[in-house]
Amino acid sequence: MKKTLLASAIAVATFSGAAAAQTTMSASELAAKMDSMPTVYGNIQYVLYHDSVKGGESVVEHADNGSTLGVKHDHEFAPGITGFFKLELDGFGADEKDSTGANIDEAYIGIKGDSFGQLWVGSDDSTYERAVDEISQYYEVATLNIGADYTTGEGDLIQYSSPSFGGLTLMGAVQINGDGEAAGAEKSYPYQLAAVYEMDALELAFAMDSNDGAAGSNENTYGLRASYSAGDLRVTGEYHTTKDASDTYGVIGYYTMGANQFALSYEMNVADDANDTETSTVTLQALHNLSDHMYVYFEGYLGGGDDGVYGVADESERSIASVGGVYYF
Repeated sequence: MKKTLLASAIAVATFSGAAAAQTTMSASELAAKMDSMPTVYGNIQYVLYHDSVKGGESVVEHADNGSTLGVKHDHEFAPGITGFFKLELDGFGADEKDSTGANIDEAYIGIKGDSFGQLWVGSDDSTYERAVDEISQYYEVATLNIGADYTTGEGDLIQYSSPSFGGLTLMGAVQINGDGEAAGAEKSYPYQLAAVYEMDALELAFAMDSNDGAAGSNENTYGLRASYSAGDLRVTGEYHTTKDASDTYGVIGYYTMGANQFALSYEMNVADDANDTETSTVTLQALHNLSDHMYVYFEGYLGGGDDGVYGVADESERSIASVGGVYYF
């Protein structure tokens, strides 16, 4: 990502005084100092949606859909070894003038190198999520997307990703939950493992989450993903299973046509309960890139399943229609 005007202004303000006090700074020296500055990035996301449950409530809402502001930096401190950090805030509530403020979404530090891979510590998307949970993470609104029943969160993580061994990448994560986190908390160390194999247009992935210390079944979650890309078309299929919890199936197709992208997916979850309760969602997205920094989209969701899954007896239909816009830098 290119340096922003804000980062450039900070760099000039910071170094111009030093340059004046010493000698005139050369163009190459100024460029080197500016390259050492952190990258500032962010976005504003708005959405207008209509959410309706058959036989139940119907609402219309204009909302912030996840606006963020972040800063990141990396530097080489030894030959072939790079240190890096990232801090990203969200929860600004950019649709409300009296919003209460932001929350930490991602915050981590780490090291990486071509010979040993990448090791990082902090809050970030988890290993399981990045390896096999593609469909539910893709959409902008994602209110009705189903996803899998893995429970290890995105905080207190130590994660590792290996270099590629002939297309095979190995990943792992452990979450450190101490007994000092909160009153009555117990120590637990849930972990995730994953393997991703890429061969030309085909990508295969397997992952597991130990779910240690989680409420519910506390059984392992296992996930499989297969993706195939052919020019402007990409297709992905997923399967996730957790004993005594649920099985989740999904398939999604994406097609890119110039500045436009279209996506269509189907997801189904079968709960491991007395009735094998089913929930399903069909999602359609049409997205148009207005420029390198702005896009607009439409997303439609149609949820179904067994009666009562959306809180209304003898009914099983929920629909969401949304339009949104994003400006990012």
